Amino acid sequence: MTAIEIGADLAELDAAMEALPNSPAVFLLWPKGAEAASARGETAGARGETAGARGEAASARGEAASARGEAASARGEAASARGEAASARGEAASARGEAASARAETASARGGAAEGGPYLSKTNLLRRRLLRLLKERERPSRLLNLRHTVSRIEYCLTGSAFESALVLYEQARRHFPGTYLELIKLRMPPYVKIVLANQFPRSHITTHLARSTALYFGPFRSRVSAERFESQFLDLFQLRRCQEDLAPSPEHPGCIYGEMAMCLRPCQEVVGPAEYGHEVARVVDFLRTDGQSLLGAIAHSRDRLSEEMLFEEAARQHKRYERVQEVLKMADELARDIDRLNGVAITRSLAADAVEMWFVREGWWQEPQRFSFEVRDGAPVSLDRKLRETFAAVAPRKLTLRERQEYLALLARWYYSSWRDGEWLAFESYGDIPYRKLVNAVARVAASK
Repeated sequence: MTAIEIGADLAELDAAMEALPNSPAVFLLWPKGAEAASARGETAGARGETAGARGEAASARGEAASARGEAASARGEAASARGEAASARGEAASARGEAASARAETASARGGAAEGGPYLSKTNLLRRRLLRLLKERERPSRLLNLRHTVSRIEYCLTGSAFESALVLYEQARRHFPGTYLELIKLRMPPYVKIVLANQFPRSHITTHLARSTALYFGPFRSRVSAERFESQFLDLFQLRRCQEDLAPSPEHPGCIYGEMAMCLRPCQEVVGPAEYGHEVARVVDFLRTDGQSLLGAIAHSRDRLSEEMLFEEAARQHKRYERVQEVLKMADELARDIDRLNGVAITRSLAADAVEMWFVREGWWQEPQRFSFEVRDGAPVSLDRKLRETFAAVAPRKLTLRERQEYLALLARWYYSSWRDGEWLAFESYGDIPYRKLVNAVARVAASK
């Protein structure tokens, strides 16, 4: 972060802001510290003492009016009543003055520490945004103006909206560790979770990653899309859909899915844990292979039946094949087993003739790299070779589970947004990277600068 210190001469601040680029950036505005808070406390104290003096004076006037009312009782009880009312108003004003003095003392007690944290935000036009917040106004305005309350400006220029979102997240987490998710309005995306720790595993929708044994398929665009995919893919198998912890018994009432042969009915002991576990293994293979395990089995059966001249059965298997394809299309673009989520986001860079690359390896966020189109000895370097060197330099790392969840949330918010800039290229593993597609994606992003 680049810092600008604000001194007593605000003309220097104006000159510094005018010199800033009108580029995307994340910035922090730090409030003035102990001196400003102490000054505010002393000002409030002076206001409180003034209000107290006014209250005492009003009370004295009220007592005098009351005395005059009593002395002039011949002039009527009305004057006495007015005097008592004036006395009451004076006592109320005195009480308000004492309350103001108490608030002033509290403010003075806080004078040794800065008041609150910094103002954190992001913008697409840094100079215009800071001028709006800090420039001297020619006339009174309702717009927020922090010109006389800021002591330091910190900013970080970014090359893309995705980079701005990441820098904003990291700065918010650093300066507001307890409230940073609410500050940046980051919501966790939904996943389809297969609870493998249960004796009779089941699926459900969740927005949190846990350490328990489970398969997480996602992230999805929304909970609605996750629920739609879960409902449709479960129709392909006989996995239970109930959410209870089963206590299998022949007397168990069962459910409609068991009656429709859409569940193996472990609740009624129709199958045991071993046979049910075989069906769970099929579900897990289906999700881990993006449906290819089931599609391959159906295609093999269809071809075999066709060779045996059983065309009606082959046609039935082909319809089943098409049904599986329809279900797979319901999964959002990023959705997959997160332990197999590999890819790279490519965005514009601040540097000329360069792009930024943001790596995800097995669902874990990696250190980003700047990929530049360097020229050696007057000749450009092969992009394919340079990309191979860049990917070889990415050292695998694993963050905390919470960091993994939040970085995936940032990736999902960027990818599914209407303001997405740059490209995302997914691949099966870091040992099988489609470098030709990667070269084309890098070229497209570089051309969009």
